Amino acid sequence: MRRRVRLLAATATAVAMLTSCSSPGADDPGDVRTKVQDVASPPGGVERYAALGDSFTAGPLIPTTDLASGCFRSDHNYPALVAERLDVSQVRDVSCSGADTTDLTDRQQTVRGASVPPQLRAVTPVTDLVTLGIGGNDFGLFGTLVSTCAQVGQQDSTGSPCADTLRARGVDLVGEAREISGRVEDAVREVRQRAPRATVVLVGYLRLVPSSGRCRGLPFARGDYAFGDRVTRGLNDALARAARRTGARFVDMYSASKGHDVCSRDPWVNGARTEEGKALAFHPLAEGMEAVADRVVKTLSRGGPGS
Repeated sequence: MRRRVRLLAATATAVAMLTSCSSPGADDPGDVRTKVQDVASPPGGVERYAALGDSFTAGPLIPTTDLASGCFRSDHNYPALVAERLDVSQVRDVSCSGADTTDLTDRQQTVRGASVPPQLRAVTPVTDLVTLGIGGNDFGLFGTLVSTCAQVGQQDSTGSPCADTLRARGVDLVGEAREISGRVEDAVREVRQRAPRATVVLVGYLRLVPSSGRCRGLPFARGDYAFGDRVTRGLNDALARAARRTGARFVDMYSASKGHDVCSRDPWVNGARTEEGKALAFHPLAEGMEAVADRVVKTLSRGGPGS
């Protein structure tokens, strides 16, 4: 049986904040913004932009976060910043915390009985640009990593109890990271069918784990830091492979975020403590979203595959 541990579900605090949400089952139309342009066309002529993805795209608890649908989508996530920098006239941001690749084509259950339509509905034949940040929730990859490693790390701070525990359970997160590549390839091909002329950009994940050292913000056992880094790197490599095979452009945020992990002096991802008005635990900070937006815009300006 496949695990379905969503990264968002690993932090119950977020669910508790939904007391003022809209009624369950209401459709989430996404974040649609239309502007009247009074300047020349933006670089690349982007007029219609669709942003798809999970919580690393949505930006839960970065101010200001929309809680109504259970997607925890921030108006300062990287799609919003990219749209602003490119002066895009029409934006459809349907990124949703907890999403995996199946939620691109199927309705996604969020929280408290709410659900949102398939994200690919936002992609149409006239869409010019599609960004996609997905895969970390497939097979419960990130959720299993952070929940298991944090739990066993508090019981045994030496050795590599998380890697050992998962191995004993027959769970191979590194192997699953590689398997996710095929799912993302299929997603990109579906995007291309729906929007044949769109530029498609696959966005990799920011790194959580330092290449050396440890910290309280990431309560893993000493030996599990290397394991966590290997899983994150494997997922990023899987997305890069999917981009090569489909001709999409790839934004390598694993490499770009070196020195900006949870334990660094300038982190782009929050640690184990959820901070309302800042970021959900183990999710991007505002600085991380700025960094992703910068690299998406640079990738678009360079041209190349996926044009």
